[in-house]
Amino acid sequence: MSIFGRKKDQSRESDDAGRPGTPGQGTAGAGRPASDPSPVTGSLSLVQRHPDLDGRPILSFQDVSVTFGTEFGDVEAVKGVSFDVKPGEVVALVGESGSGKSVTSATAMGLLPANAHVSGTVMLGEREVTKLDSSGLRKIRGRHAAMVFQEPMTALNPVLTVGDQLTESLNVHDIAYGTEADRRAAELLEMVGIPDARNRLKQYPHQFSGGQRQRIVIAMAISCSPEVIIADEPTTALDVTVQAEILELLRSLKDQLNTGILLITHNMGVVADMADRVCVMLRGELVESGEVHQVMQNPQHPYTERLLGSVPRLGAELDAAEPVSEPVAEPAEEDSPQEEAIAAIEAEGLCIEYDHRGKKNRVVHDIDFQVAPGEILGLVGESGSGKSTIAKAVLGLLPVAQGSLKIHGQDLPSLAGKESRALRRRIGVVFQDPAASLDPRFPIGDIITEPMVIHKVGNRKSQLDRAYELLDAVKLPRSVVNRFPHELSGGQRQRISIARALTLDPEVLIADEPTSALDVSVQAAVLDMFAELQSRYEFACLFVSHDLAVVDMLAHRVLVLKDGRQVEQGPTQEVLHHPTQEYTKRLLSAAPVPDPDEQLAKRTERRRFLESLGERAY
Repeated sequence: MSIFGRKKDQSRESDDAGRPGTPGQGTAGAGRPASDPSPVTGSLSLVQRHPDLDGRPILSFQDVSVTFGTEFGDVEAVKGVSFDVKPGEVVALVGESGSGKSVTSATAMGLLPANAHVSGTVMLGEREVTKLDSSGLRKIRGRHAAMVFQEPMTALNPVLTVGDQLTESLNVHDIAYGTEADRRAAELLEMVGIPDARNRLKQYPHQFSGGQRQRIVIAMAISCSPEVIIADEPTTALDVTVQAEILELLRSLKDQLNTGILLITHNMGVVADMADRVCVMLRGELVESGEVHQVMQNPQHPYTERLLGSVPRLGAELDAAEPVSEPVAEPAEEDSPQEEAIAAIEAEGLCIEYDHRGKKNRVVHDIDFQVAPGEILGLVGESGSGKSTIAKAVLGLLPVAQGSLKIHGQDLPSLAGKESRALRRRIGVVFQDPAASLDPRFPIGDIITEPMVIHKVGNRKSQLDRAYELLDAVKLPRSVVNRFPHELSGGQRQRISIARALTLDPEVLIADEPTSALDVSVQAAVLDMFAELQSRYEFACLFVSHDLAVVDMLAHRVLVLKDGRQVEQGPTQEVLHHPTQEYTKRLLSAAPVPDPDEQLAKRTERRRFLESLGERAY
């Protein structure tokens, strides 16, 4: 039952003045001047600064172990983990998928499923969380500990307005009702930097951008002045500029409110930017912990060294897999001295529109680029810049409104029937989320061979032989051919996606954020494999990514997009290391690096750069 229906009568009674909470709840801002600046733009009248507790932790894990009972026996997910989070401190919990990070953090909120058995002690202030019943857990959630999830669209209710969702926790914890709750909700939106807050309370989550939705989730988390915030991969799916803004917001809130933050992430640049201390987990165990400079600049455990060594860095020296500055498949002069090479992908004056109820909305404007056979072109830019839209147009999924888009000299949108089918066969695609792009009902062998079945290539034996060949190419054991996607890890599923894309030996490959959701070590392995496969098969590739270091590592050339328009284009070395355009410089300044001192200098430089443009570093 919605709490809004339950509290309706009370909220009507308090429409004029609101309902003050009990001491320490509704008077969170009591005694604090209304003119105090917020972390961003608003007032701090709603939230309170927490005391330092004389060095005592606000969140403490003491010898915590978590075991899940399954039909196949007990699975030990966390093994004797101990660490503390103090007020005003950011503790980063890092490790690969399956290391136990999220399970550990979930114990602090009592969010584990019924088949979980927890031993050890989890203290939230003076409360022992592991001994609280469901009523006690409801009282601490939001009020004393809050959570920021990785994907804001799964954390926000799509059928409720943002205002309803912001006031819900205020109602539940008896902090405010009616117009007072609405006023506080608007104040929270202002604090996290969303303009026209009062009017936007009436909007729904889908009417906000990804970065704005994440800010709304953060506003919900701080609405009841919790002593600790658990942020589970809060920036994984965000662009570098939006990520920098969210990190600035969290840092500012932490400094001004003295809130402890438990940050769960696999992005070592984010760790260097935010953390005071770092805890490294491997297979449920805490293998290393310490101050951020010590762990990241002088790691003691081999696993920590391997994690840091897997992080791609802008400008890092590459090995033999380093892309050359010219297309690798350019024809030799003696073979055809008079013949000009045909580009694998060629766009001239490309414009793309979406048609919504008869109204045209142009989202890509006058884009020109070429991708030679054997070349990788990196498409970079913020969300909404048109990267994925261009990729979809290359796949023939979107019509070209104006200009031309040719695949090996053929205009795909104008082709029909057999010609279109024959051209599509020469194009492969790797999507961002392998869990969504792989059919859960198909075994791996059928997933890889499906393109051959659709295009009627070979018989069952030759198709299976091709599946084995590709499994060898992506460095997976042949035994997985009879397994299903849910039985594989995220990195293994992405390798299957790449294998499927290469089934028909495509001459053009579209890779749309293929590594953004992967751990750094898994990402490094997939990128090395991708570079090796590109060198072997010499396909032209359109590589869409918001990770500039990954683009720097793989791409021969880079096209920078903003709001559907071309900003800058050229060889990777020139665009990413000697940019000429302000927007490209802004993107590069926002990309974090996995070294605390270097990142601090870079953040300071970014603030100066934005101030020189008359903007606030937010």
